[in-house]
Formats: sequence, C-alpha cells, structure tokens
Amino acid sequence: MSMFRLCTAAGLAAVAAAAAAAEFDLQGHRGARGLAPENTMAGFQRALAVGVTTLETDLAVTKDGIVVIAHDPLLNPDLVRGPDGKWLAAKGPPIRTLTFAELQQFDIGRINPASAYAKQFPEQQAADGQRFPALADLLALGAGNAVRFAIETKITPTSGADTPDPATFARLALDVVRNMGALQRVSILSFDWRTLVEVKKLAPDVPTVCITIESQNFDTVQRQAAGGSPWHAGLRLSAHGGSVPKLVKAAGCGTWSVFWRNLTPELVAEARGLGLLVMTWTVNEPADMARLVGWGVDGIVTDYPDRLRKVLAEKGMPLPAGDGTQ
Repeated sequence: MSMFRLCTAAGLAAVAAAAAAAEFDLQGHRGARGLAPENTMAGFQRALAVGVTTLETDLAVTKDGIVVIAHDPLLNPDLVRGPDGKWLAAKGPPIRTLTFAELQQFDIGRINPASAYAKQFPEQQAADGQRFPALADLLALGAGNAVRFAIETKITPTSGADTPDPATFARLALDVVRNMGALQRVSILSFDWRTLVEVKKLAPDVPTVCITIESQNFDTVQRQAAGGSPWHAGLRLSAHGGSVPKLVKAAGCGTWSVFWRNLTPELVAEARGLGLLVMTWTVNEPADMARLVGWGVDGIVTDYPDRLRKVLAEKGMPLPAGDGTQ
C-alpha cells in the first residue's frame, strides 16, 4: 500500500474516531443526583450548568393524569417532607392516588440527613422548596439549547394500581412530548419493556431504550425463568440464544442501557454488531468511566457529570456545552 493510501486510511480512522467521540452521550442521572436534589428543577438546571448531552429522569402519573418527574411510585421518606415540613415517617401514599395540586404540597429539596441514603451523596447541595416537576416543565428547559431527554417509565410487572397500565402510560407520556414539540429530542426507556412496545405502536420514530440489570438484589433478565422474564414484554431470552443484545434488538429498541457491572468488551462488540447503541449506568468513579469509554460505549449515565466531563476531556473528546457554573 502506498504512503498516500496509508495516510488516507489513517486520516479516515481519525475522522471516524472524532465522529464517534462527538456523539458520546453524557447523561446526568436524575439531573445531577450527586450534586443537587434528584429529579428537581434545581437538579436539572445544575446538570445543564455543568454541561450534559442528555437529562435522564423518571416518570410517574398523578390521579388527574399529569405526567410528573419521580423515581418512586410511592412518596419516599428519604426525600419527601410533608406540608408541615416534617419528613414522612413511612413510604406512601402512591403518586397515582394524589392530584397534581396535592403532590405540590410536598418538598423534595434535600435528602433526609438521618437516612442511610444521605451518606451516599455527601456533595449534594440542598435546594429547599423544590416540588415534583411536571414533565412539561422539564421539557421546557430544552428551549434555546441542544439538550436531549431520556425519560423512563417507572413501571414494573407487579405495579398494579400504583401506575397506569403500559398502554396508558406510554400514551400519556407521548402526549406531553408531542404537545411540547420535543419528539425529536426524547428517548423513552424502561426496565419493563411493555411500555416500550406501546411507544413503538404510537410513535415508531421515537427512540426506545431497553434497560437491563442482572444482580443479586435486582435481576430483570432472569435467565432461569422457564417462561421468560416478566420484564420483557413476552419475549424469551432462550429464543435468542441467551443473548441479551439480541433480545433488545427483537424488542425494537435501538439502544441497550445496561448496568455497568454487567458489561464486557465482548458484549459491547456484540451489541454494536447488531446495530445497537450501548449506554451504561450508573457510573460514578472516574476509573470505571475511563475503562468503559475505552471499551467503546456510546454513553454513560452518571450522578456526577462533572467527573465524567473530566474523564472525557483527558481523552481529548468533545464536551457538551455548559455555562461553567458548577
């Protein structure tokens, strides 16, 4: 091969590498949970200030059909104070049993300092007076910038009356996204793939993201389940050679979002070979971030977008815009 061809090949490889780097998805988990109260407008604004590609968050639905931002279907005493300013003594009530106006009486601007949960996020800065946002409020933050939104339907195979049914959940979420003119900026994700199947029926062009985890305390793959995992909308892992990436592809998802401890370079390569994007979550240590970036993942979900930015900068990768106020 001539020197010119060698140089050209090297140049093309460099261009390809740069293009891949430019597409890297830096996702702020629940806004920026390590830095500001999770799933609050203050948290999302903090993530934008740091500079993220995507705001990742969770959805619930109130009694009067308003799609809101919340990780837990029931009010969480680690995060929620009542109208009297006191921390809830126990879980509940379900968000599905409260109107939006009733939900607004609760303060979610800090973590209960007496909880074990608070010890996980010593850098988080409180913002008292934060209320549960509506999804429409979050999407309005996209005006005038390029941020994307990864919105997760918080539903499980055993949710019952605590959430809408999968078809209703998908329809309500899409209605808000469509009304806010955000169809081109949103992906919808879930551990429970039933909602993702419904999204594809209603809006085939909206990207769906299949989430999986295999751990001792939480396992949605359930490899030994004779009839397949109840999380996977009737699809059976055994019908796809035991391959989770192939199962994700069969579900119609364009992205596989996998718990970072379950990921290997071989799985990244397999998923990429199937045309899937690979996201991984929730990665908070710089050494783990650097290793996963080296494996070629397409993006990382993190509680600390500031840490991930430093890792990407050290690798010479482009960074999403932020205003520098961290």
